[in-house]
Amino acid sequence: MGKIVQFFKESYAELRKVVWPGKDDVVSSVAVVIISTVIVAAILGFVDMLLLLGVQAVF
Repeated sequence: MGKIVQFFKESYAELRKVVWPGKDDVVSSVAVVIISTVIVAAILGFVDMLLLLGVQAVF
């Protein structure tokens, strides 16, 4: 039981050392992820359309 208590104490001590990001950092990171996702989705949609047109042209 003592090892479990020690684990939680050490975990808590490590969490106090963490430098948590501020609101501005989080918002900018989320914006980058959303924009990247939209760009990749558009590229994949375009490639899918080209492949579909190619398959339809063959058959």
